[in-house]
Amino acid sequence: MAGPFETFIAKIVVLDTGGPVVYIGTLIEVNDAGFMLESADVHDERSGHATVESYLNDVSVQGIAVNRKKVLVMRSKVMSVSRLEDVVTE
Repeated sequence: MAGPFETFIAKIVVLDTGGPVVYIGTLIEVNDAGFMLESADVHDERSGHATVESYLNDVSVQGIAVNRKKVLVMRSKVMSVSRLEDVVTE
């Protein structure tokens, strides 16, 4: 059921929620429920972490700080999907 997400499978992606939480990891599956990431980081700027923009800059230089082996992100929570390599940083 990957459909338009076929080219994102096996790539490191950024799932933007439009809020303070962003998900980064390797996209391994897309289904009716959502997006399955592995070797992922769930980043929430409300927890005293860097802003999403600052965090993406750091990840592009330092790599992902994995805090989840796998995570299923519900489709209803995702505003956009992009490959990490397509994110424009400072």
